[in-house]
Formats: sequence, C-alpha cells, structure tokens
Amino acid sequence: MSGTSSPARRAILVVLDSFGIGGAPDADRFGDAGADTLGHIAEACAVGKADVPGLRAGLLMLPNLDRMGLGLAAEAATGRRPPGLDTDGVTGRYAVAAEVSKGKDTPSGHWEIAGVPVPFEWGYFPHTIPAFPRDLVEAFVRESRVPGILGEKHASGTEIIAEFGEEHVRSGKPILYTSADSVLQIAAHEEHFGLARLYAVCEIARKLVDPLGIGRVIARPFTGETASTFTRTANRRDYAVPPPEPTLLTRVEAAGHRVIGVGKIGDIFAHVNVSEVRKAAGNDALVDETLKAMDAAGAGDLIFVNLVDFDSSYGHRRDVAGYAAALERFDGRLPEILGRMRDGDLLVLTADHGCDPTWRGTDHTRERVPVLMTGAGVAPGFAGVRSTFADIGETIADWLGLPPGAHGTPMPLTR
Repeated sequence: MSGTSSPARRAILVVLDSFGIGGAPDADRFGDAGADTLGHIAEACAVGKADVPGLRAGLLMLPNLDRMGLGLAAEAATGRRPPGLDTDGVTGRYAVAAEVSKGKDTPSGHWEIAGVPVPFEWGYFPHTIPAFPRDLVEAFVRESRVPGILGEKHASGTEIIAEFGEEHVRSGKPILYTSADSVLQIAAHEEHFGLARLYAVCEIARKLVDPLGIGRVIARPFTGETASTFTRTANRRDYAVPPPEPTLLTRVEAAGHRVIGVGKIGDIFAHVNVSEVRKAAGNDALVDETLKAMDAAGAGDLIFVNLVDFDSSYGHRRDVAGYAAALERFDGRLPEILGRMRDGDLLVLTADHGCDPTWRGTDHTRERVPVLMTGAGVAPGFAGVRSTFADIGETIADWLGLPPGAHGTPMPLTR
C-alpha cells in the first residue's frame, strides 16, 4: 500500500526484544556465526533435549506467528525451516531484515528500526576486574556521596545482586556492573537505599560516562532481605543518549500525532519524541497495555512496543525452556491484538537483535530479524530480504503518509 494518507491510519510496532532468526551476513565479525535464536529453540523443543531444565518435549507451537510468515521468514534467513513452523499459506506479509549499525545492542536496534542506523562505535568497558576506570569510580563516589561501590565487573544482573546485595544493604554502597553492551548498570535496594536516590546517582553516572561513549546507564532496583529473596522490580529506568538524527518518532510528532511508547521505549529514545509512556512488569502486562493503547490511539498515531522479557528474562539467562514458553504465550495472545485492530491499522512484529539462549556467554547475538506485517489491504506474501532495519521505519512512515527519512526504503505492502 502506498503512502497516500488516510485519516484513519495508525501503526502498531511491536519489538519482540532479542527474537532473532539467524543468518546475519556479518555474524562472524561478532563471533556469532551460526547463532539462531528461533531455530535453536525450535530444535531443542523438537528433540526434547534432556539437558535443558524445564523443557517439555514436543514441537514449538507458534501457529499465529507462523500464519503471519514466521517460518518462511526464518527459512529466508537461514535456508531452513524451524521444526514446527510449516505453514505455507501465510496470511501476513513477511520480510527478513539485517542490521547495519555497528553494535548489536538495544538502542542501535531500535533506533535503526525507527529509521536511524548507528554509524559510530559505542564505548565499552573491558573484561577486567575492576572493569571501570579509577577516575570514573572516584568521581562517581565523590559526586554521589556514597561510601564506595561494589561489583565493578561484567556480570548477570540477578547473579551480582545475589552476590553483593546483602553487603550493599549493610554498607550503603551501590552495586555497579556492566556487560558486553555499552552500558553501566547500577543496582540498589528500593527501600534501604531508596528508589529516588538510585535514580539520582544514575543521573550523575550518565554525565560521567558521556565522554566514554557509553550508550546507557540503567537503574536496577530490587527488593528482598537476603540473597535468596532479592527480586528486581519493575522500576528499572534507562538513561540513554538520544538518537543522533531525527527518527520516525520525530516525523510522527511533527505531523501532529502521538507516539505511545509501551515498555522501555521512552528510555531507549531518551524520551525524545515519545508523547506518552505506558509501563508494566512482564510481557503479559505489556500486551495488556498495548491493547489499552490501541483503544486510546487516534488517527496517525504510532504505538511502539518493546516486550523485554524475551531478552532480559530468558535470552541473557540462557533459559531455552523459558524462552520457548514465553513465545508460545505471546503467540496465544496475538489474536487479541489482531482482534483489536481497526480498518487502517498496520501491525508490524519484529526484533532488535538476537539473544540465542543456546549460545555461549550471555550476550546478544548478531542475527537477522523477522518482519511480520498485517492490516486491511496488506497483501500476504514475501516482501524480501532487507539490508537494513531502517526499511521497517520507512514502511511505517509510508503507511502513515509521512515524509521519507534519510535511510531505508519502504517495503511494498501490496503485490
């Protein structure tokens, strides 16, 4: 469908965070040649791997995503169809997209989806203990007025809280850690340290890491009283640098319409051109918020959703069984989203990178992503292998009748 404006048109863009489908042409440059989030989960389910805790035997069941073209998209990316995804008569328009941004991180993926690839290299902290420069730590302690810090290494968020949480409560020292992403994470107890105080020290850290090119500072609050009861809460907050150029979101607001961010979208875009933020804990609650946003959104609006559990709860934790169950749970709720669509709506399901739970380490994986699209007037079929995620944003811009951006090409939505 062309970009001739229709007053009733809206777009719902849902990012299944980390849901890669393998086959990235430059995966070897990232050490990820062979990574395939969907394919390896489906294969593990099909053979009922005994070494995967909690994995039930039986094919991965994603009938609604498969009808939108997921299996065929995976085949286009890797040359093979994942077990259980065997629908040929798809009802959606599907494509495969590769990332051109230099990183495989969350901001790069989302910004490129919104039409702005990231051409520069982010700053990263080394795999050393301590991982942070001494002058950075000294400045943080001084300006934050804390008695010191704990952690100072690459770590899983849940593991480092279990390791240092009790000492943090006793000492008042926040827990600082990082990962393979361009990120500084700060964990602190919501009650003993204070949520407002955690946010304040993160704002200080944001300014301190700007010269290092660090993409995000993330506040990681938790509750509980012992290592076995510590639990991260939904009050996470990301302090990201803003995109380097105007994005699809900029164009939506410039046209007088709203961008409704569901999940961590506001944080990812540094709250630039995000008109309204809707947050919730967990994929199910975020789907609920998406449905509410669909009821509230007007003509020309963009609903931009991030479903983070796939990445944070299952991908990074290398939880194959949990990832499989989360996919099936989302697939079961997809008819609710489809049933809430109006004439003139375009639904796009995609991802920002991979996070193969069978892969070594705990990092994101460089993969292609599916692009599954549907709406009244959208013809079923293949929209091609796309060389940049920016084509996703340009397709939405074209649908909404917005001016084109500097990167990417709209996908044809009719035959």
